[in-house]
Amino acid sequence: MSSVMSTSQRDDGHPSPAAVSATALRKSYGDKTVLDGIDLDIPAGSVFALLGPNGAGKTTAVKILSTLITADGGQARVAGHDLSTEAQAVRAAIGVTGQFSAVDGLITGEENMLLMADLHHLSRSEGRRVAAGLLERFDLVEAAKKPASTYSGGMKRRLDIAMTLVGSPRIIFLDEPTTGLDPRSRHTMWGIIRELVTGGVTVFLTTQYLEEADQLADRIAVLHNGRIAAEGSAEELKRLIPGGHVRLRFTDPVVYQSAASALREVTRDDEALVLQVPNDGSQRELRSLLEWLDTAGIEADELTVHTPDLDDVFFALTATDIPSQPEEAVR
Repeated sequence: MSSVMSTSQRDDGHPSPAAVSATALRKSYGDKTVLDGIDLDIPAGSVFALLGPNGAGKTTAVKILSTLITADGGQARVAGHDLSTEAQAVRAAIGVTGQFSAVDGLITGEENMLLMADLHHLSRSEGRRVAAGLLERFDLVEAAKKPASTYSGGMKRRLDIAMTLVGSPRIIFLDEPTTGLDPRSRHTMWGIIRELVTGGVTVFLTTQYLEEADQLADRIAVLHNGRIAAEGSAEELKRLIPGGHVRLRFTDPVVYQSAASALREVTRDDEALVLQVPNDGSQRELRSLLEWLDTAGIEADELTVHTPDLDDVFFALTATDIPSQPEEAVR
């Protein structure tokens, strides 16, 4: 791979180096193409979620960007370092937590932390200081002296991320970090991820939980057939899928009939006095509808916007009969 430079836009309008950038990354195993030329541009201090069905190549992308395996082609930089020529510098700047915990269950949580501190060549005193701070941060002080094998799934996952943070990484790759966790533990993990980003860390997240991406990610990319099928914010992706509408509910049958007669392409529910008007939920379309209602002197008692959710987007973009469409992706 050769060097590639990429920039992202800061809030002040000036370009800044991307935390992760890649162009045309490719990877095949035998005659199976896993990554077929994907592009990435992830701003520092953000959460980027890579979605895709099993076998889509999410973990392969993480392994390439974290230097665990090499790509067959393409260019990439991570934390400002060229992936192919500065792999050691990349490793020093990142942390990686997989869906399977790296925690050693035979030793205590504290010993796991101190082992990680040794691997990062911290002095004994510094290692103890860092370990103690992270154990407190992740609410593991009471369990610190207990064997990690006695921890719950959520505790092990918190310890796993705490171990990852020993080296103060600027970028963390979380490969399906909440797989197997109960809803309460999953929400706790979401809080941890938000806190990391608030502290300036960039999070590259792979997940099969669409709600997780919707809750956490600044930008989401859907991986299908080795390519990025679409990319954008959750709201941008939802607008790619037809089916959005505005629901107008009336209490006055006369006003309802007047609105139903005046509006075109409307779905009626005469019993409930509800009209459904096709609308993608964008500010422009909503403003247009509201202006039309004002001009027509029609006032609904209730107006709600309904847009497709990420489940709809995911299933539409990864359906076997729908080709990948990188050219139509929201950028």
